[in-house]
Amino acid sequence: MQNFHELIQGFHNFKEDYFLREREFFSSLVHGQSPKTLVVACCDSRVDPAILMGCRPGDLFVARSIAAIVPDVEKAGEHDAVVSAVEYAVKHLDVRNIIVMGHSNCGGIHGLLHPEVVSKEPYISRWLCLAHPVLEELEHEDPDEPADVRARRCEEGTVLQSIDSLLSYDWVKSRVDAGTLALHALYYDLASGTMYVWNAEAEDFEATKLSEL
Repeated sequence: MQNFHELIQGFHNFKEDYFLREREFFSSLVHGQSPKTLVVACCDSRVDPAILMGCRPGDLFVARSIAAIVPDVEKAGEHDAVVSAVEYAVKHLDVRNIIVMGHSNCGGIHGLLHPEVVSKEPYISRWLCLAHPVLEELEHEDPDEPADVRARRCEEGTVLQSIDSLLSYDWVKSRVDAGTLALHALYYDLASGTMYVWNAEAEDFEATKLSEL
C-alpha cells in the first residue's frame, strides 16, 4: 500500500471480512487484554512480529525500536517509550515471556556500522550509540572479518545486549529468578525466511524446528 487512501480501504476490507466474521472474538477484546508475551522488535516494516508468528489481535504486546534496542537501567532516558512499554507488560499485564527479535539487513545496524550515514540525525545517532559496545567487542575479537559477517554478528549481538539490558531492571530480574518470566532471543533471516532462537548452552543462534514450538 502506497498511500493513505489505500490504508483506509484496507481497514474497510478488514472490517468487512475479518472483523464481522470474527465478531464474537473482537467483542471479547473490548473488555481488556491479557497477552502472555511481550515482543520487543525492530521498527522495520518487513518484520511484523504478529504476522511472522501467526498471532491474532490480543496475543502479543509489542514494543518496537530501531534495531530492537532496549536501554539498560543506567542509560534509559527520563521519557523512554521502550522501557515504559516493558514495565507495563511486566507489572500490569503480568506477561510470562519477553522476546527480543532482531533481523537480517537491519537499517539500524547498518547505521551503527556506518555512522556517517546517520551523522546528521542526532536522535538516531544517539539511539544507535546504545549498541556501540556490541560493535566494539566484535572489532576487538576480529577486526578483519568480512562486512556481511560483521553485520550479522552485530545484529545478533544487539539482540543479546537487549536481553542483558532487560535483566538490569530489578522488576524483570526478580521475576526471571523466580521462574515466572522467561526471556528469549530471536533472529529472523529475511532472505531464507528462517527464524533462529538463541541457545545459551551452544552459545549460538539455531534455526527453530516445528517440534520445538
